Amino acid sequence: MATFDIVSEIDMMEVENSVNQTEKEIAQRFDFRGGKSSIELDKVGKKIKIIADDDMKLRSIHQILSSKMAKRNLDLRSLKYGKEEAASGNTIRQTIEIKAAMEKEEAKEVTKAIKDAKLKVQVEIQGDQVRVISKSIDELQATIAMLKGKELKFPIQFINMRA
Repeated sequence: MATFDIVSEIDMMEVENSVNQTEKEIAQRFDFRGGKSSIELDKVGKKIKIIADDDMKLRSIHQILSSKMAKRNLDLRSLKYGKEEAASGNTIRQTIEIKAAMEKEEAKEVTKAIKDAKLKVQVEIQGDQVRVISKSIDELQATIAMLKGKELKFPIQFINMRA
């Protein structure tokens, strides 16, 4: 039996590099000089905390972070933006959660998409991943191609392909 797993992960080292590059750019840019704008990564809680002087600077930080993450091939769908809150000193604070695992509803959505495609594969949810099993590697490759063409609201990766 051939198998592979479907997961929704993000490389935290690359996220850390993206946040560090964003932090450097904020420190160097003229429009951020003399302000209180900052960005920091909480690796344990998997969150990015942004503090900005105003709404325009917050949008600029979003844009910088997005471009840095895109250059490192990180999927921006794994970021979940929190509410903008007023903070002390007339600043705006926002927390961005980094989605590091597939949730149950997302796993169900993936299995439903595979079953609706009527491929000759077996699908089972195993915690935060979905295992796909088939006798034919061609069926597994057809499953991967079908999922890549699907517009999902979350990123997925295919790992542990075994023939």
